[in-house]
Amino acid sequence: MIQLKSKREIELMHEAGRLLAETHKEIAMMIRPGITTLEIDTFVEKFLKSNGATPEQKGYHGYPFATCASVNDEICHGFPSKKELKSGDIVTIDMVVNLNGGLADSAWSYAVGELDDESSRLMHVTKTSLDKGIEQAIAGNRTGDIGHAIQSYVEGEGFSVVRDFTGHGIGKTMHEDPTILHYGLPGKGTRLKEGMVITIEPMVNAGKWQSKMDKNGWTARTVDGKRCVQFEHTLAITADGPLILTAH
Repeated sequence: MIQLKSKREIELMHEAGRLLAETHKEIAMMIRPGITTLEIDTFVEKFLKSNGATPEQKGYHGYPFATCASVNDEICHGFPSKKELKSGDIVTIDMVVNLNGGLADSAWSYAVGELDDESSRLMHVTKTSLDKGIEQAIAGNRTGDIGHAIQSYVEGEGFSVVRDFTGHGIGKTMHEDPTILHYGLPGKGTRLKEGMVITIEPMVNAGKWQSKMDKNGWTARTVDGKRCVQFEHTLAITADGPLILTAH
């Protein structure tokens, strides 16, 4: 069941989104060869606590960390580790912030040092696909309009869209209806209504779209070992168009 949010609920989520965006700004300044994703995770938990917030996914179905940290061929839900990042890596940091009961969810991919040309283009195409998806997130459109805009652009650029993981509604809990596919047909799916709050979070692969799971039961990675990039925002559907709650 889709839960429409009041203006006060959306503002609470927006406050959480502003803090999440500030956290990503701090992370961006930390990214460099030699840092570990576990160091980033430790920083995030302390930073959120110092601002009166908590990492919502820590403890979710037993997940042990404040962030998901996915490197190179890891699609999502990578475990933070003590392995040092090196120049040329791509790392995606994904987190959900709970501030006074308001939730916000955002993932951002970061270049470590200098990237090769294909990886740089993968970063650009993925971020642009998110923007194209957000453009379709208006009242009266359908979820398929979002997915189609993302898929048609990404595939036109020679990359592929992950299908095993999706965007979603968010509110009192991290995952609510509706499901937001990053592929599909225009005019299909759930109709978007004012008061919905959703995430759009395309995961774009340099190679095949299929994924495989690590033995930890959480981390998904590409089947061909090629890279994945993800960008994600939480946004509200309003009468004036999409309101990005995690903009930074």
